[in-house]
Amino acid sequence: MAQLVRYQQCGCFHFVTFSCYRRQPLLGATRAYRVFAQELEAARRRYGFVVAGYVLMPEHVHLLVGEPSRASLSIALQVLKQQTSHKLKGPGEVQFWQRRYYDFNVWSEEKRIEKLRYMHRNPVKRGLVDRPEQWPWSSFRHYATGEVGAVEIESQWTAVQRGNQLPEHLRYAV
Repeated sequence: MAQLVRYQQCGCFHFVTFSCYRRQPLLGATRAYRVFAQELEAARRRYGFVVAGYVLMPEHVHLLVGEPSRASLSIALQVLKQQTSHKLKGPGEVQFWQRRYYDFNVWSEEKRIEKLRYMHRNPVKRGLVDRPEQWPWSSFRHYATGEVGAVEIESQWTAVQRGNQLPEHLRYAV
């Protein structure tokens, strides 16, 4: 089997996907979504990384994140998965998450927008909602309206709240 190669500490965004154990819908309840969002925000603060976007699906997660300033991305994700597993794993469950994660380096503005749109449209494609704004477990509403959720999203809205301009390459049109 070929060795997995990850390109980290390269100054780009990472499109990350990981799944629940055996693709079971272990996140498919309001409590699970809330716990995951809270733990994502805790990891973001602890490790100092930017969240540009996310979507939580019943059996998997997509994140668009920058590189952490206080650890490697793999460590930050490992801790995130451990914390959520600890809080959400039911009695008798072997594990909550599949091991490993998929990581795609996002080198261009076009690819960043493509990944955000893919994430935000995922609940619609899966038939969970009719429109992206109806799915509360993603960053879509933040981009569309500036709504502040459980996870701080780095966007034009966030920059304005801080009183500064967001660099052009971090802007996103819904």
